[in-house]
Amino acid sequence: MAQGGSTMGEEPTWPELLLTFAMVATIPIIIGGAVLVSLIGLTMWATAPLRRRRRARAMDTH
Repeated sequence: MAQGGSTMGEEPTWPELLLTFAMVATIPIIIGGAVLVSLIGLTMWATAPLRRRRRARAMDTH
């Protein structure tokens, strides 16, 4: 017994396409934002001793 008709589902509507695109676009934004915030935090943490030394040296000259 052969099945008639198309095996493909219905084509998505424009709102469904836009919603899918928005959901897919948020994944790299969230991951990229987390990486960016982590890199900025690590940079601030790594350079904190240098900033403290510069501040102490500036206070000694006044």
